[in-house]
Parts: sequence; structure tokens; C-alpha cells
Amino acid sequence: MVSGVAAAALAQPGLREVLLWGSAAYLLWLAAKIAFAGARIAFIHAERAPGFWNGLALQPINPKAYAVNTALFSGFAFMPDALVTETAIKFALLNAIWIPIHLAWLWAGVTLRRLDLDPKIQRGINIAMALSMLLVVAIAVAAQL
Repeated sequence: MVSGVAAAALAQPGLREVLLWGSAAYLLWLAAKIAFAGARIAFIHAERAPGFWNGLALQPINPKAYAVNTALFSGFAFMPDALVTETAIKFALLNAIWIPIHLAWLWAGVTLRRLDLDPKIQRGINIAMALSMLLVVAIAVAAQL
């Protein structure tokens, strides 16, 4: 997004729709996997650590990242004569926000996993997480149409 590669790629006719529907399909699949995980909280255990290519392949289907980074890096220019400085400040602010948020999610997940919750509560948590993901998909798709 910041480098302009996304703008160049998305200038290709139809690519935006392919990525939109690809990301929606992935999130729907993930929501279904979580919703139908049964009475245990649906922590996803990787059989092996994702590699570089898997991480690289996942990036083009992240609609939330597109929305946030497009708004931040192209919608709020405050130092038009110092683009590198402005970009560095924005990266610092972005990291100051998302690193604590990700650590908080990690803490919440570890804490939730340690709790000995009733299976009905765990099933409810799974369904709530799946419904939240479906809401994100609906918002992303609606925003692009």
C-alpha cells in the first residue's frame, strides 16, 4: 500500500474484484471453521509454521489492511514537502497502535484458553467470533460495491 505496488496492481481491470471475493471467501471459510468447531474454543493449531511464501500469499486478500492503510497513507497528507518523514511518522503511529492491540489479543487468547469454561459457553464464544467475522466480510463487501 505504502510503496504504490498495490495501486499499480489494483489498476488492472478486475483484479480488485478477484481480491475482494478471494478475501471474502477466505474469511467465510474461516468463520465456518470457527462456528462448527464444536464445544471447544476454536483455537487454530498450525500443523507447521507458515513460511515466507504463505505469508506473502495471504497479504493480497486482507481487505481490512487495504482500508486502513489506504486511508492513513493517502487520505491524510500533513507534510507534502517531506513525504519520507511523513511516512516514517505514520509508520511509528501505526505501530504504536497495532503492537499493543495485537499483544492484548494474544493475552486475551492465552487467558481464555486457560479458563475452564462450560462447553455451552465455549460454543457461544465460537459462534460470536464467527458472526463477528461474517459482519466484517459484509462490511468489506458492501464498502467495495
